[in-house]
Amino acid sequence: MINRLKRGDLLYIKSIDRLGRNYREILEEWRILTKEKGVDIVVIDMPLLDTRRGKDLMGAFLSDIVLEILSFVSENERVNIRARQREGIDAAKARGVRFGRPLRPLPDNFEYVYERWKNKAITATSASVECGMPLSTFLYKAKRYR
Repeated sequence: MINRLKRGDLLYIKSIDRLGRNYREILEEWRILTKEKGVDIVVIDMPLLDTRRGKDLMGAFLSDIVLEILSFVSENERVNIRARQREGIDAAKARGVRFGRPLRPLPDNFEYVYERWKNKAITATSASVECGMPLSTFLYKAKRYR
């Protein structure tokens, strides 16, 4: 989308953090869009960030200050969310919560099929068919079974 924007276009974005993953990226994207491409930006949830207003030096100055502050706050919020998420995951693991898909038990014939495959009596593809699982799953389970 950014490649298609041209001077005088108007870009609406919901939130300032849509411009990048961190403070530096947000500021860089803003600079490219407003200064290099000449695009006006309206941040829907932050009416102070509307580059259509204040095209004079004072308007640009105020817009840049607000952008700096809001970008910093946005990154700081993201960092805090990740920290709280990590704390929650660690607490859950300490309580014994297991993440990911539930483990499925090996088929009853796995050991027999595995031994035949290991001794090169059958191919891995044949072994996976006999066990009723995809080839990649058979190879993964066989590697862990050793």
